[in-house]
Amino acid sequence: MAGNLSHRPGFVRLTSSRNPLNTAPPEALFVLSGISQYIGAVIAVRLFEQLAPAPSAWFRVIGAACWLLLFSAGNLRRGGRFTREQLKSAALFGVATAFMNLTFYMAISRLDLGKGVAIEFIGPIAVAAITTRTRRNAASLVLAAAGVVVLSGIEIDNEPLGLLFIFLAAFFWAIYIVIGARVAQYDRGVAGLGIGLAIGAAVIAPFGIVQSGPAWSNPTLIGWCVLVGLFSNAVAYGIDQYTLRRIPVRRFSVLLALLPVTATVFGFFFLDQTPSLLDLLGIALVLAGVLVQQRDTLTRTKVLPD
Repeated sequence: MAGNLSHRPGFVRLTSSRNPLNTAPPEALFVLSGISQYIGAVIAVRLFEQLAPAPSAWFRVIGAACWLLLFSAGNLRRGGRFTREQLKSAALFGVATAFMNLTFYMAISRLDLGKGVAIEFIGPIAVAAITTRTRRNAASLVLAAAGVVVLSGIEIDNEPLGLLFIFLAAFFWAIYIVIGARVAQYDRGVAGLGIGLAIGAAVIAPFGIVQSGPAWSNPTLIGWCVLVGLFSNAVAYGIDQYTLRRIPVRRFSVLLALLPVTATVFGFFFLDQTPSLLDLLGIALVLAGVLVQQRDTLTRTKVLPD
């Protein structure tokens, strides 16, 4: 699938921009995205005491869609209508993202947040493995995967339903990466993500509306969920869209290993969770994998697996 995507229908060449999201190092963008995601996750876990995980995820997706569509309103007016192919990709992307959010919330209501994030990384690892072509890339993948295994810990909570949900979240995360790369290349800002999440919110509505009663009598809960949607989806996934325009899917998947590392650092500074020596070993392995992958030559126009 190698080649210059600027000559394919529906794709455009990435041009230089003063936007820092188009020039900042991908590693910095991943850390920023991770911080934003975990701010949202911490708020969400606390919300579970008042609102069940499914409606929390549903309102989160609705809120994120509203934020993104509001932000991209000008882009939608200038860019015109989406083509049928673009709408299909955006819809699949949004539905996968919505189910990823839903199953992740169902999982972390039963599993430790740190372990859940690490186990969910199976999805990106699978994508990286499928798209790995060289020994250096394979070495990078092995190091990053080993680091995530160490960070996840040997002991896993005796919660089979939680594990089922986190494996489903990993599956949808893999789809998110692959389809997200295609949507990013339409160069419509975050409009495609906003439209996709609006469709995704409608699809998961039957799961979210069942236990949503407490929210309708307490609008503050909906407000918190919308705030989670801003941090965890609108900001974090919006950054992902810019990053996916600049680097191959393979490298994107490996760099996602920085998220468990970011979670560990975030927990140390904000949640008083001191990492063990084993955790530090895991962080070192992940960083080693990222450094090996960093030797890849970056291209500005190729984002799909080569």
